This record gives sequence, C-alpha cells and structure tokens, in this order.
Amino acid sequence: MGAIFRVFDTIGLKYPLLRRYAAIFHADLSATYSRDVQKWLLVAPIIGVAVGLLITLLTKVLLDTVWVAVLPIYLAHHWTIIPGLVVGFYLTGLIMQYRTPDPNEHSSEEIIRSYHERQGDIDMQSFWWKLLAAVTTVGSGGSAALEGPSIYSGGAIGSWLWTKLERFGLEPHDRRLMLISGAGAGMAAVFRAPLTGLVFALEMPYKDDLAHEALLPSLIASVFSYATLASILTAQPLFGFVGSTSFRTPDLFWSALLGIICGLVAMVFTITFRKFRSFVVHAPLPHTRKLVIGGLLTGVCGLIFVIAYPGNLIPLGPNYEAVRQVLSRPHPSGELLVFAFLKLVATLFSLGVGGVSAMFVPLFLAGGAIGSAFAQSIVHTSSFDLYAAVGMASFIAAGYKAPLTAVVFVAETTGGHSFIIPSLIGAACAYAISGEASASGDQRLHEMVKLYGFAGVAVHEVMRSSVVTVDANATIREFADSIAALHGHVNYPVAENGKAIGTISVAVLGRFTPDRWDSIRVRDAASRNIPAIAASADVAEALRMLARQDSQRILLVMSAAGEIEGIVTGGDILRSLQTRGAASNHHGGEPGDHE
Repeated sequence: MGAIFRVFDTIGLKYPLLRRYAAIFHADLSATYSRDVQKWLLVAPIIGVAVGLLITLLTKVLLDTVWVAVLPIYLAHHWTIIPGLVVGFYLTGLIMQYRTPDPNEHSSEEIIRSYHERQGDIDMQSFWWKLLAAVTTVGSGGSAALEGPSIYSGGAIGSWLWTKLERFGLEPHDRRLMLISGAGAGMAAVFRAPLTGLVFALEMPYKDDLAHEALLPSLIASVFSYATLASILTAQPLFGFVGSTSFRTPDLFWSALLGIICGLVAMVFTITFRKFRSFVVHAPLPHTRKLVIGGLLTGVCGLIFVIAYPGNLIPLGPNYEAVRQVLSRPHPSGELLVFAFLKLVATLFSLGVGGVSAMFVPLFLAGGAIGSAFAQSIVHTSSFDLYAAVGMASFIAAGYKAPLTAVVFVAETTGGHSFIIPSLIGAACAYAISGEASASGDQRLHEMVKLYGFAGVAVHEVMRSSVVTVDANATIREFADSIAALHGHVNYPVAENGKAIGTISVAVLGRFTPDRWDSIRVRDAASRNIPAIAASADVAEALRMLARQDSQRILLVMSAAGEIEGIVTGGDILRSLQTRGAASNHHGGEPGDHE
C-alpha cells in the first residue's frame, strides 16, 4: 500500500491537480486500511499453506500408515493391546523426558499458555520431537486423535513464521495472532472443516469470550490450510453420512435435556481430569514410568471392552471409524454407555499421565455414544443420529468451553446441517450447566476489560527493574533482620544462583517461633509457586494474573533462562496508568510496595 502512495506522490510532482486528488485518495485509503489488514493478505495464506502441508503429512503417517496397521492387530489379537500400548507410551515418555525442556508442556495447552504468557513465542528446538511423541501416543492406541498435534504444529508454525516475516510490517503483538491463527488452521485441516478452524481459533484462549483481533488472519489461514489438504487428499466431510434430514418440535426439548446430561457428565470428567493431571505432574516418579503406567491402564480399558463386546468398536486410538459407526447405525444402549465410560477413562489415563495429544475427538465420541443411547432408551426414536450429533456438540461445548466450535464442528464434519438448531440448544445448555470447568487448565476468563491507554503496552514498560531479592541460603533471622526490616515490602522473590526459585512473604515470620529462626533456611519456608510473566506480555494479561492470586499480588518478570528481569504489582500498573493520563481517579500504592 505504501508503494501505491509513493507512485501517486511522484506523479503529483508534475501534475498539481492530480496531486490534490491524490491527497484525497490517500486519506480515503488510509481510513479504509486503518487496521493494516493488508499484511494478513500475504502472511495468513503462507501460514495456511504451510500448516496444510504439514497436517497432510501427519494424516498420512498416523491415520493411513500407523493406525491402519495397528487397529486390525488389536481387534484380531486382543492380547497385543496392553503390550502395544505400554511400548508406545514408553517411547513417548523417553522422547518427552530426554528431548524436551518440559515433558509436561505440549499440544493445545502449550499454545494457549504461549498466547497468554509468552506473547506467542514457541520453543522450536523440541518441535519435531513433540510431533514424534504424538505419533507414538496416538499410533499405539492412546485415547486421543490428531487434533492435539495439529493444533500444536499449526500454532508453532505460525509463531516461527513471525520470525521470518517481520519485514512485512509485523508488530510484536502480531505473533500471538499468528500463533492462534496457525492453531486454527491446524484444526481446519485435520478435520477438513475451515469454519471450525476459524471459530476454534477465536474461542480457544478464553472460556467466556472471543479473541476478536484474530478474526481475519484465522479466517484466511483456515481456508488456505483446508484447501491445501483437500487438494491432496479429499474435500469430503470427515465423518460424512446420510442420516436424518429434519427434526420435530419435541426434539428441541429432548435436545435441551440431553445437553444438560452431557454438561453434567463433562463437568465431572473435566474436574476429575484436572485433579488427576495435577496429581501425576507432582508425583515423584520419572516421566517414563508415569507413561508406562498410563499405557497399561489405557490398554486395560480397551481390553475390557473388546472382551465384553466383540466387534469392530474399541475405545482406543484416533477412533474415526468408531465415530462413523456411532453415527451410521444403532448399537445396544448398554454397549454405547459402557463404550462412552471406558473411552473417557482411557482418555483420563492416556492424557492425564502426559500422553501427547488432546481430547477433542474423545469428548466428541463419548457425547455421540451417550446421545445415541439417550435416543433409543429415553426418547424411543429412530433418529438416533440426530441425538448422537447433539450429544457430540454438547460434550465439546462443556468440555472445551467452545459452544460455537462444537456446533460448527458437528455440522461440517458430519455433513448433517439439519442438526444445527438442536445442536445449538444442546450445546448452550451443556455450556451453561458445566460452569467454569474446562479440560484446558490454561484457558482463561476474559474478565478484565481493555484499559484505555494500555493497548499494545508490554509489561517491560511498566515493570520495575530494581528488585530486592532474598538469598535462598539465608536464614529466616537474616531475612527478618536485614531485608524485611530495611525495605518493608510484603513479598520478595527468592533467588539462588541468579535464578528465582520461589517467593517469600513477611507473614512467614509468624509461622515460626523466633528461637527457630536461625535453623530454618529461606528456601525451606518459601513458596515454590513462582507467579511469573514475560517482559513482552501485555499489561492486560498481567492484570488478569494478579487478579487470580489470593495473597501475593506480585508478578516476577522472568527471562526464558529463568533470570529475574523485574517485578510488577498492581500499584505499578496503576501508577503507569496515571502517568499516561488515562485514569486520574485511580491511585496507586506507595512506590516500591511489593503488594
């Protein structure tokens, strides 16, 4: 666009009248492109094509090569299920433990965390290793599908491309948009559903809002990624089928009731999953051992089902074939409910122990099985596919806090567009009844409004670089007599060898009698919960993190290497707001308070 303006300016030097109209043209174009949207016309297609090619490769490897060979073996020789999963999960554990910096960070969780806390920055050194770990997790029969590695790889590609395309007018905050646009493009490609990719990118970061600023790049990237995969594989709906073409008025009532049931089940599952995941993360066991135990328990779930219900259904692996079976033909209600239960338990063991993927399809499939059983046993209707679709949408809406994604996903991937209205009703009821419970521990509430004057402001612009730290090796008495007495702050970072290991509050002095102060080290009394944020993160995210803290009200600004770069409190942000003249009626605390 700048080149066009320069051409008109050059011509205008010779023709004064043209110069006059060129100025008007310049003003009109500047207003039309005030959001600088033209850069996305170049950048977003690049993201989409790159993501589409990678997801095509991932689909061919996992679905058309690995799983298509493993599934018949499991169905024909049941005794191979447990050893196959144990070996696959052991390989996953080895990869994640020895080839990644944090074995507990991967898939969609890493993308959401990067969006909120790291300005969209993804560590690419372990990128291919994490994709390989996803292949061993899903390909060996872990209860997960391709959406986890697709969302992760799409987001990582978007983040990486930002470093290569800065010359095209990209700003630092654009990296976050490219991150989630890439994640949405991954979703669009793997499910052959471009609208689903777009809506998922907007809903993914928050439980109660949309990432509105990512609309245009996510739209373009999702369309291009879908088109790229479709040109190589097929454009047909992933779970397409011929089913019900209409619904009756009573179906809307039953859809609402089914949504409530699915919402309650999803709420119980997501709460259980988050607690189990937290327990596993903090368990004092090597990561490989955790994965072996998870593989064993996942295999037991699959073995129980195939022994009880011989056939082609098995609650393991990507399970795309199971989705088609649940949608296309009826099964006994008891079998469907047992399948849904074991699918959720297998997902708990597969992903809760650290398996590399996500649970979009497992939730989708469990909801479909419950919906089909609901239709047969309670509604007594032959339109089991309608209720299967409603159950699918309801479970995703409740589990991922993404009701729009859920409905669009069902419509696009099944081809059942007549299901949209009942699915909307079921998804709305499930979303409402499930409260704030979410399968994603990093999905946030967008409760903090945008503050005027802080648009695009990074944490490093409001933080204090001068930080008073406490040596981890000091005694409690040394802390009380020197730092606490001299500075009078409430909370302090605790450092060892230049790196933060936790925080300590003056309130800790009241936990120990003075005669014990000489025998207790600061490291033993410190909280190991480090409320950290990157210097490049925006101030709105800092406010959200401060609001979630119960007592510390302090954020450490940390480098990627774990070094303390500064400190941020609510008082710092308010003082900066006052300085900018945006809220003269707000008053900060005393300078230097570590609130």
